[in-house]
Amino acid sequence: METLGRYRAPLFGAYVLCAFVLAAVAGCGGGGSADSAAAQNPAPPPAPAAAPPTISGTPTAQATAGQPYSFTPTTTDPSGGTLSFSVQNMPSWATFSTTTGKLGGTPASANIGTFVNIVISVSDGKTSAALAPFSIAVAAAPVVTGSANLIWVAPTANTNGTPLTDLAGFTINFGNSPSALTQTVNVPNAMATTYTVQGLAAGTWYFTVAAYTSAGTQGAPSDVASKTIS
Repeated sequence: METLGRYRAPLFGAYVLCAFVLAAVAGCGGGGSADSAAAQNPAPPPAPAAAPPTISGTPTAQATAGQPYSFTPTTTDPSGGTLSFSVQNMPSWATFSTTTGKLGGTPASANIGTFVNIVISVSDGKTSAALAPFSIAVAAAPVVTGSANLIWVAPTANTNGTPLTDLAGFTINFGNSPSALTQTVNVPNAMATTYTVQGLAAGTWYFTVAAYTSAGTQGAPSDVASKTIS
C-alpha cells in the first residue's frame, strides 16, 4: 500500500503540469498569430462612389417664326456608362432626341409667344444631372420688303400707225400672279421711262406697263415682267 501511493503521486503531478503548459502555449500562440495576420492584411477601403454625369450649355432664349431653332447640351460621363436624355415642358413646335439631348424645330407664326420652364436632364442609369430651367421666346418673323425697278420705252405711234401726240402717262399693274395683277400705280408723266415699285413683300411679283392718252384711252399692256423678293 505504501509503495503504490508513492508511485501514483508523481504521475498525477506530471499530468497537471503538462496540462498547464499546453494551456499556456495555446493562449500565447493563438493571440500572437491573430495580431500578426491583422497587421499584414488590413481591410481594403470602400470603393469610391461613381461620379455622376454632368450637363452644361446655354440655350438660345430667342426663336423666330419660320426659322429653325436648335440646342444641344454638352455632357460628360465619368462612369463610362450610356447616357440618356429627357426633357420637361418641351415646346409644342419642337422635337427632342433622347440619345443626344438635342432640342430643335421650326416655330410657326401660330407659335409666337414664350415657352417657359423647359428642363433638359441627363442620366447614366444611376445618377442624373439637369440644366437650370430656361425659356424660349418666339418672335414674329421680320417683314421682308423689296423693290422692283421697271424700265420701258414710251410708244410714239398709235395702233393705226399715226403719230401719238397726246400721251399723258403710264399705268403699272402688278401682283403675285401673272393672271391677277390686282395692284395699280399711276405714273402721270408722258416723259417717264422708269419707275420703282417699293414695299414689296417676299415672293415673286409680276408687272405690266400700259400707256394712256390725255383723253383716257389706254393702250395694250406690255409683256409681263417679274421679280422675286427674298
